[in-house]
Amino acid sequence: MAALPAEPRVVWRMKIGEGFASPIVADGKVFYFDNQAGKETLHAIAESDRHELWRAAVDDTFKDEQGPPGPRCTPIVDGDRVYAQSGKGELQCLRVTDGHLVWRVNFLKDFGAVFLGEDSKVPGAAEHGYTAAPAIDKDSLIACVGGTNGAGIVCFEKRSGKVRWKSQDDLAAYAAPVIATVSGVRQSVCFTAGGLIGLDLGNGALLWRVPIKTSYGRNCTTPVMVDDWVIAGSYQAGLIGVKVSRNGDGFRAEQAWVNKAAAPNFSSPVAVGRFVFGLGPTKNLICVEATTGKLAWSKEGWFMTAANMAHAAFLVFGENILVCTDGGQLILIAADASECRELGRAQVCGLNWCNPAFADGRLYVRDGIKASGTLYSIELSR
Repeated sequence: MAALPAEPRVVWRMKIGEGFASPIVADGKVFYFDNQAGKETLHAIAESDRHELWRAAVDDTFKDEQGPPGPRCTPIVDGDRVYAQSGKGELQCLRVTDGHLVWRVNFLKDFGAVFLGEDSKVPGAAEHGYTAAPAIDKDSLIACVGGTNGAGIVCFEKRSGKVRWKSQDDLAAYAAPVIATVSGVRQSVCFTAGGLIGLDLGNGALLWRVPIKTSYGRNCTTPVMVDDWVIAGSYQAGLIGVKVSRNGDGFRAEQAWVNKAAAPNFSSPVAVGRFVFGLGPTKNLICVEATTGKLAWSKEGWFMTAANMAHAAFLVFGENILVCTDGGQLILIAADASECRELGRAQVCGLNWCNPAFADGRLYVRDGIKASGTLYSIELSR
């Protein structure tokens, strides 16, 4: 994306229920997940005209004091299947065509995970719900379950739901697992309530671990990789760079740097080249060198909510980055480490904490952080 229209055209808009799950788009369908009559409900609508194709109730609605009731985990589409995970740890696989249930598991009943809710003082998802979307790798689906007896991370056969392997005793935090090649080996990188870990994709064996602990396990940011560096962080620990290298037949992982001035809260950063772009602790947009943790620049003044509630979503378009602010502004910036260079901006929605989806020149964004919101289809390029 080289330019951003000053007044993007709204193709359609529709009122939806509460929740913080981001919309996704695939094969002419938009999927969104919200609260409907006390149920976390997955919807499939036509991309062209928002006509509802089907809906499916996944679980009873999760609620705490952090926002309105509703789901907080973005669904995933893979071929003819869509996967939805509730705030209370119900994971379901449904058919894309009609929403028919194919398989389901429950993290509490099937894997011994504990869910106590807000004010329980239990670290991670056990307090504020499951927010981390699973990751798909070929014919596997990997989820941060937080179960007992070695079921911290569980790998399922994605078509049948059969368990392929279980690994570790880590409690689930709020960050999604990712599949990446680190130090020459494809692996699952997970940011749990206990820290960063790398797991063998074939059998779940632990490849490396770097402890990162915060109060109540509020590790929220999805890790990003730059070569053999893994970058993640939290509001207490700061932004952290972990260097992973081979050590004989195994791996060595060590925290090489930490930048408290770049500490993220719950907005996940992105990497372009050897630099990481994200949202810092004073609601400041930041650029950090991945190998040193050095702050290249910081830009303030773009965000609406308080520093501990500020959110930004980042979409990389080649050498540019589209930033969606918590105030509903789109700001296109150059992925430039020398300065924060703005290329365009437009107001597209209200207050939001969701990442938008982009496909075929259109952006799908959901707003509403205090109550129910609106889902928009917005034309950015023709």
